[in-house]
Amino acid sequence: MRANELQELRENSSTELSVRLTDLKAELFNLRFQLATGQLENPMRIRQVKKSIAQVKTILRQKELQGLDQ
Repeated sequence: MRANELQELRENSSTELSVRLTDLKAELFNLRFQLATGQLENPMRIRQVKKSIAQVKTILRQKELQGLDQ
């Protein structure tokens, strides 16, 4: 993700981020399924989706910690 996309994610609520995380996990599942059946066109997409999942989880955790501090 680019810096502006990450900034947009940080502005989202925790609920929206959770929905995004669910969507990314579903996409990762589908990509892995395509890989196993030999239908995957772009193997690098798996890496991108895994990175996006990690970024969303990091932002969710940061929001959780900010909530505890206040």
